Amino acid sequence: MIAATWSTSDSIIGVGVLVLLFLSGFFAMAETSLIRMNKSRARALQEAHRHGAAALVALVEAPDSFLNPLLLLVLICQLVSATLVGVLAARLFGGAGVFVATVLEVIVIFVIFEAVPKNYAVQHPDRAALATAPVVKGLLKWRVIRATSGLLLAIAHAVIRLFGSGASDVRITDGEIIAMAEVAENDKTLEKEEADIIRKVVGFGDTIVREVMVPRIDIVDVDHDATVLEALRIAVDSGRSRLPVLGESIDDVIGIVNLRQLAQAVASGDGDARVSTIMKDVAYVPETKKLDGLLAEIQAGQVHIYVVVDEYGGTAGLVTLEDVLEELVGEITDESDKRSAPETDDETKKTSVTVQLAGRLNIDDVNEEYDLDLPTGSWDTIGGLLMDRAGGVPEVGDVFDFEQYRITVVAMDNRRVGEALIERKESL
Repeated sequence: MIAATWSTSDSIIGVGVLVLLFLSGFFAMAETSLIRMNKSRARALQEAHRHGAAALVALVEAPDSFLNPLLLLVLICQLVSATLVGVLAARLFGGAGVFVATVLEVIVIFVIFEAVPKNYAVQHPDRAALATAPVVKGLLKWRVIRATSGLLLAIAHAVIRLFGSGASDVRITDGEIIAMAEVAENDKTLEKEEADIIRKVVGFGDTIVREVMVPRIDIVDVDHDATVLEALRIAVDSGRSRLPVLGESIDDVIGIVNLRQLAQAVASGDGDARVSTIMKDVAYVPETKKLDGLLAEIQAGQVHIYVVVDEYGGTAGLVTLEDVLEELVGEITDESDKRSAPETDDETKKTSVTVQLAGRLNIDDVNEEYDLDLPTGSWDTIGGLLMDRAGGVPEVGDVFDFEQYRITVVAMDNRRVGEALIERKESL
């Protein structure tokens, strides 16, 4: 039952309530959009010359400067508007005014001027942040706002210290970076190739030399007593541009020769000279060295090939600049490279239920390239996985059952797995 008629003062109060509610909604949208905006995205918008991006960057760089003032403004607008609605409802509806005011405040204030602006900011973060940032930055220039912000910030820090919580150093982890790349890939913001590069760069620092080196058994070398012409033939036949020069054995690498040196020596009439007379010094690297550290060494010097040594000082393999770069950009092939598996497009790789691969291929690379989930462990290659499962050296025709796959040894290369046939059990 209405207790009074609408008056001019009621109209003024009503207009005031509407203005306060719209301001509350605007500040709520600003709060959500600015908090969700990260520095890298704000800078990207500024580089794209979006209107309001300069103010946005300034705010995001110092979140403490806007958060407390916005929270205060939202609170003031909502409390004052709620009080005015209560006064107006009590005058118009009498005793029922409290109930009417409560319903209006829950529906109008929370749903329309709180939930709607914040959900809009979540769904359109860039648009909301760019629209609100200049206004918020302008408000922060007012002396009263700055003073109030400083007071609120001091109180907040005092309360935090009171409960024993010091400042925390919040950093983005590798997992979060990969997750962001995957989200961007799903949203079509990043191409698959770009997301793959991000994943490889993030994992680059955790990869060790042993995972990318040419293993000891695959090294093409030349004896120190060989002639330059003999070494040149070995390099040409094998497609290698650099060869390690051996002393007494593979564990005694005394130098490195490259194809250019050999060709120049032959062209100068020194084809019968010993290869040890033109070789360069050899550089060594432990098999546990991280790739990012090795890449820094390569950039600092002029050495592009290293002999990888194990913990006992023996030769474990070779690693080149190409091996390091392939970990970042994928396989680099030229006309002299021999592919270990037929080249197929991405769709074929993803849908194929049977694939035959070289045993020396890295497990992680195979899982990523062919959308498989082969077990990982102390081994690095497919051959290492099968030898671990066999408990020794397997033979051609041996079959190994895993949870999702059946792997058959197709070929052996002396004491290592040459080729293996991988079949998904669902297709058998």
